[in-house]
Formats: sequence, structure tokens, C-alpha cells
Amino acid sequence: MSYLLEVRSVSKRFPGVLALENISLTLARGEVLAVVGENGAGKSTLMKILAGVQEPDAGEILIDDRVVEISSVRVAQRLGIALIHQELNLADNLSVAANIFLGREPRSGWFIRTGETETSSTSVLRQVGLDVSPRALVGTLSLGKQQLVEIAKALSAQARVIIMDEPTSALSQHESEALFRVIRDLRQRGVSVIYISHRLREVKEIADRVVVLRDGRNAGELSRDEITHDNLVRLMVGRNFEIRRARVSTGDQTRATALEVRSLRTATHPHHELNFSLRPGEIVGVAGLVGAGRTEMLEVLFGIEHALGGEILMDGVAQNIESPRDAIRAGMALVPEDRKQQGVILEMAVSENLSLASLRREASAAFINHRGERSMADEMVAKLGIKTPNLRQFVQYLSGGNQQKVVIGKWLALRPRVLLLDEPTRGIDVGAKQEICKLMEQLAAEGVAILFVSSEMEEILRMSDRALVMHEGRISGELKREELSEDAVMGFATGARRT
Repeated sequence: MSYLLEVRSVSKRFPGVLALENISLTLARGEVLAVVGENGAGKSTLMKILAGVQEPDAGEILIDDRVVEISSVRVAQRLGIALIHQELNLADNLSVAANIFLGREPRSGWFIRTGETETSSTSVLRQVGLDVSPRALVGTLSLGKQQLVEIAKALSAQARVIIMDEPTSALSQHESEALFRVIRDLRQRGVSVIYISHRLREVKEIADRVVVLRDGRNAGELSRDEITHDNLVRLMVGRNFEIRRARVSTGDQTRATALEVRSLRTATHPHHELNFSLRPGEIVGVAGLVGAGRTEMLEVLFGIEHALGGEILMDGVAQNIESPRDAIRAGMALVPEDRKQQGVILEMAVSENLSLASLRREASAAFINHRGERSMADEMVAKLGIKTPNLRQFVQYLSGGNQQKVVIGKWLALRPRVLLLDEPTRGIDVGAKQEICKLMEQLAAEGVAILFVSSEMEEILRMSDRALVMHEGRISGELKREELSEDAVMGFATGARRT
């Protein structure tokens, strides 16, 4: 059979790590191929090789049955391959048209033919179903529309293969559905898509075929009829994986509250007051659609943003939280949504990251207590099961799941009484998700009160003792364990129901 793209026995080694070993896959014209695997399985490395960001150490790549050498991103683009990164590669301060033709602007001498870029942009925007002006600034568009601008950019460069890396990680359900419609339309027009996602439900919905990677090797392949959650997980983790049942609550409803919020107002939604409480050992989920104000609420609780009014009480005592330092002193910790930008310093060692929040405790005068730092790091690596060759390993070389464990370990070293988690399992594989969920249950059993934001319905339903549902900056509903269902959560999240 003749394929548009074929990868044969590709290998790639980094210092101390064999990232890919004899990887092979094929891609037909107009096919949606999902590539899945746990963090560290080699997905990103393989996609960077196809996009010209990195070069393989061995193996070959064929386009239209012809061996090619993809030595740069420009070469990949000439061959018709475009990579859309998880963190979108757009310039917020430029127009839609300027972004679509960035680096490929039609010119007359020194001058860009702006009219031509806008006309051509209108054509490709129509192809992806995006009704925006080519003159609109990209920074004014929603994430879902920015994602479509990236696809339009790829189509304008005559891309025949579009690689999408976790394209729905920051999109609402409505935006995700719009993206799926575009992908189906691309398939009908003969454009091939390589789709990378940890959301197995999406893979089942959109993929024609699945290639599974595990530990840098081919673990298996599934045809359209074979794509099931159990088959995907079995190939990804190398064993049958039992889906965790809904947790048994350890929260004591008779104990005093660990955290109480009274009439709290945020700058994002100044006219809506927030009222809720957490008890020791309780896990409370916060559900809602993108833009509902969940992250903003956590940032105010942790002192990153200032409250416009209201009270925050810890163990019944009112707290004056004007900064993260105040929140930490009160016994609170926050694991942020974006671990790479806000959670860890990628170019620093595991031990250094784990000790960041407790530097004052591990310091003597102006000097860091390195022995104490190593002891604490050893404890956290053991407790959280962080997979690292040694404590000196740079965090950037760890898988996403292990990076997330480092972020959590950094705060657990302070032994917080209240733990705030913002999308704790975003961008990590199914095995790592289970480990994070198990850790949350363990911490709750130790008496830590946990408030976690999640956009994954299954996670809210499975992990929450109670769920707070937010809509347009207000808590539109509160659901007990026995009341939790997808319909109930979505009713409050969309504003159709309100308590």
C-alpha cells in the first residue's frame, strides 16, 4: 500500500536516555491517526523529528514513498508537514492575517502586500469555519479560535500532514466539538492529521486508527473497531488497568472547618460573592466551564490576586492574605494549572525544585542547608514515587507526571493543612493520573483538606466528596457525593440550574 507518510525504525538518544527505539508507523491520505502513550513514551520526540525540530539518530522517513531528510522546520513545511504545539505559537499583538503568513509574507520590495495576506487569510479561515476578521488581533480571540488560526496557518502553507499536540487541553467542550468538526472536514479534503491526546474519550471519537507507544517503542496498534478504553490503557501501561472506583470519603463532617470563605469577591467577577467551606480530610471538586472563574478564585485564596471583599478563615480564625507568603504562613499551598510556567524551574535539579518553597527552613543564615535539602528531597521522592535517575537531574528531563509530582512535593514539604490544586492531572497520562488521584486520597486520609479544580468530568465525579459548580463567577450549585452526576454538574455549569 502507498502511504503519504511512513516512519521506519527511527531511533533517538539523548544523554543518558534512549527516547525512541526502532519506532515505525504509517499515515494514509485523509487519515486521522492518534498517537498515544504515557508521558515519557516518546510521542513528543517523534513529532519533533517529523516536524524538523530534531533529527533522528537512525531510521528513515518517507513521503510519497520517497526517503526524505527533514533537517529543519522549513524543510518539513516544504514537504507539507506542520506541527501545532500544545502551547500555541502565535503572536498576540499581531493580526490574524499577520500570524497566518508570519515568515512567509508576500512582498513588493521591502513592503508587505497586506491586502494579499488579508484576502488569502479570509480564504483559509473560511476553510476552518472561523468567522473573524483577518485584521483582528490574535490576543482578542478565545483559545478555541486561536487553535483554528493555527490550523488555518498550516493550511495556508499547503500542509498535507497536520500534527496536533494535545489540541483540546485548554478548550471548553463547545470549542472541542468545533475543532472535531474541522478535523473531520480536513479528513474529507484529503488532509492527514496526527492527533496526540491523553483524553482517551476524544481518541475513540475522532481517530481512524491508533498507534500506541510505550517506553520509546511501538506497543501496539488498534484499528477503528478495536479502539476501546480498556484496549488503549492495556497497551499504554503494559497490563490490564482497573479503573478506580469512586473514593470512600475520609472527611469528618463533625469537625470544625479547615477553610471557610465568606462573601469573597474577585476582581474578575466583582459583583458575585463566594461562600463555601472545607473540612479536614475532605476532597472538594470545583467544576465549571472555561471562564467560570475557578482559577481566579484559587489565586485570590492564595494571595496572588487581591480580594475585593470578604473573609478567608483558617481553623475558624480570619486571615489577612495579601500575598502567597501570607497564605503559606496560614497553612495553605497552591499547585498551579501551568506547571512549566508557574510550578517548577525546568533548568534546575529535582532537589532544588523540591526545596524551593521551604528554603527558609533549610537555610542557616545566608546559606542553604544542603544536607537538609537532600534529606527532604529523598523523603518526597520516596513518598510520591518520583521517577528520576538522581536528585541532580534537571526537571525538564522528567515526564509530565513526574514534573507534576515535583510541584506537589515542593508544597507537601511545608506540611500544609489546606491544599489547592488547579487542574492537577492536565497533560499527564492515565497511569500518572491514577497516581495523583491516589496521592490526593492519601493526603486526605492524613487530614489535609483538598480543594481541586478540574475540567475532566470523570475526575470530578470519582474524586469529590462534594462538588462546587461555578458559572460566570458565582457558585451556581453544590452537590453532595450521592447527588453527583454528569447531568447535574452540567446543569449548574451552564446556568440552566442554580441553587
